[in-house]
Amino acid sequence: MLAPLRDHLFPKDPKSSSLLCTTKERYFTRVSVKIDPNKPNFGEAQWITSEDVNVEHLLDVFTTIDPNSGSVWGACVNFMQHLFWHKKRITILQPKIERLPDDHNFKPECLSWLSWLLHSVGNHVECKRLLTHALKLRRERGDVQGVAQVLRDLSHTNLPMGLHEEGIQQANEASEIFKRLGDTVEQADCLIGLTLLLCSDKQFDAAEEAASRVIDLVSVGGEQYQVCESHQILGNIYQSRGKTEKAVHHYKLALRIASSSNWHYLQFSVYHDLAVLFRNEGRFDDAQAHVEHAKSHTVDSAYNLGLATEEQAWGWFWQRRLEEAKSEALRAAEIFERLGAAKDMDDCRKLLQDIQKELNSPIACGQSAFDRELL
Repeated sequence: MLAPLRDHLFPKDPKSSSLLCTTKERYFTRVSVKIDPNKPNFGEAQWITSEDVNVEHLLDVFTTIDPNSGSVWGACVNFMQHLFWHKKRITILQPKIERLPDDHNFKPECLSWLSWLLHSVGNHVECKRLLTHALKLRRERGDVQGVAQVLRDLSHTNLPMGLHEEGIQQANEASEIFKRLGDTVEQADCLIGLTLLLCSDKQFDAAEEAASRVIDLVSVGGEQYQVCESHQILGNIYQSRGKTEKAVHHYKLALRIASSSNWHYLQFSVYHDLAVLFRNEGRFDDAQAHVEHAKSHTVDSAYNLGLATEEQAWGWFWQRRLEEAKSEALRAAEIFERLGAAKDMDDCRKLLQDIQKELNSPIACGQSAFDRELL
């Protein structure tokens, strides 16, 4: 099977061979650009959204022809970074990455970025499995910085899985390592994960302190992405405490930063949080407006579209527009099922059960069971 493929890719006609090499060089050069949301050239990497299938096909071919090539696997790592930042989806390269021998130079890094792609579509169980393997490889190699990076990633993964204690321990350990290494940006990323975990665990004072530490750490260096995340988290903390005015203030600060840099993911996330805040307060028109804003920033993320659709279902449910709520919840569940986002799919199923229960409930004295529950 490989010989015909090789003949096709490396034909005897020098013109065809030259064209292939030129195509490979063009894509690999573009994909090798380092992705950093804090850098001015971050938006230039958005070309991947229209060329991702072509690049993925080339990488699939070249990893088949030369599975030991460091440059090819380095390009795979960069390709997954491009996907994570600009087109969140899984990749057909996963089986090849997992089949790499454990002593392959690029296997730990490939596993880490593959796990981030799985995380970005809500498949946290698979994400954690790959990260656990990557951590083992990093420890065996004595790669202190690599160990810290994987611990940071594991802490982020444990958050949606509800494993707060484990995640907090990992975030603290990673943060201490980066502090010793003098890497303030990575330390800030660890503290952001720690803040989210503490907030989810209702340790609001500790979460607020950690978020403030992040802002102090990175403001001087100009890492506005982390500053933006911190303001969003502070918004979440104040929302959880019922301090709406303070929450909205920090959400607006986060939106201002995210909008100026065209960070669609963060804009989506903040608008989604605002929709939840106003829905919880019964301000349904405001909530609906923010759901629409959130949808406009899903870009190519099916997972984010699922989250926005689920929030739309909740909005209709709270307003007793039950058939519309059911339709939206079903759409969201289908998206999550397709992505393997098990927890989100289960949440949608529970919502659907509540909707169906309300649809089936008898109406007494002009009020539904839902109305009576609200009262």
